[in-house]
Amino acid sequence: MADTALPVSWQPALEPVLQTAEARKLGGWLRAQEDSGQVIYPPRGARLRALELTPLDHVKVVILGQDPYHGPGQAHGLAFSVPEGVKVPPSLVNIYKELRSDLGVEIPPHGNLESWARQGVLLLNNALTVQAGQAGSHQNRGWEAITDAAVAAVAAREEPSVFILWGAHARKKAMRVPELASNKHHLVLTAPHPSPLSAHSGFFGSKPFSKANTFLQAHGRGTIDW
Repeated sequence: MADTALPVSWQPALEPVLQTAEARKLGGWLRAQEDSGQVIYPPRGARLRALELTPLDHVKVVILGQDPYHGPGQAHGLAFSVPEGVKVPPSLVNIYKELRSDLGVEIPPHGNLESWARQGVLLLNNALTVQAGQAGSHQNRGWEAITDAAVAAVAAREEPSVFILWGAHARKKAMRVPELASNKHHLVLTAPHPSPLSAHSGFFGSKPFSKANTFLQAHGRGTIDW
C-alpha cells in the first residue's frame, strides 16, 4: 500500500492495519492498476502527505474529505487542497467564502492548505487515491480501514480535538469509528458539504472556524491561524 514510509507518530496506530490481508490486497491492486497504465492521483510520494504534515500528537482539528481530486495536477495528498498555481476548486471556493464570513479572513489567491496542516489540521480523505477522471473510483478498495484507524487514533487521545464533518459521507465515516461515536470530550461539528450543490443548505453560516478556535482555546490548545 505505502509508497513512502509511514510517519513515525502514526506507526503504532496504523501499522497493525497495514499488516492485514486487506491492506496488502490494496497495495497489490494499486500496483496492478499502475502497471496496466492507469493514471492514479495523487502521485506516488504524496499519498500519505496528510499524515506527514500533521503528526498524530500535533492534531487539533480533523477535516474529513471523500477522495482526492481526480483532475491533472490537483491532488497532492490533502483533502480539499490543491497546489499553488492550480485553479481553486468550487468546494474550496465555498470554504474560503465561509472563512471570510466567519472570521473576516481575506481569501487567499491559491488553494494550498499546507499551512493549516502544519498547524495541526488533519486534512484526511476517506480514500487516499483515485483514478484519473473517475471520482470515487478507489472507494471500498481497502483505504477505509486505514483512514478509519487514523480517525480512531485521534479520537482515542486525551487531548480534546475538533472533528469537522461536511456532508453525509463524512458523518457516516465518523460514526463508523467507535472511539469518536461515543466521544465525551471532543467537539464534533457537522454541516452540509461545501459543494455548490449543497453549500446553501446550511454550510454557509455554520461558522466552523470560529467554533473550532473557541473550543481549542478553551481547552488550552491554542488556535488555528486559518
